[in-house]
Amino acid sequence: MQIKLVIGEKEELIEINKNNTVKDLLNDIDIAPETVVVKKNNCIVIDEELVEEGDLIEVIQVIYGG
Repeated sequence: MQIKLVIGEKEELIEINKNNTVKDLLNDIDIAPETVVVKKNNCIVIDEELVEEGDLIEVIQVIYGG
């Protein structure tokens, strides 16, 4: 199934497996879930949220430091 993935300024359509969660998607694109906030169709979601056909997934890097 296909979704739209947005990371920063980069936007692309990608194919993912059915029944993938946000955490599965992040693992597939080599991003640690604890370093980002994920929005699905403009709503912030948790790692266990299922990703469905046609979803808009936006990955937002969390900036932190000391």
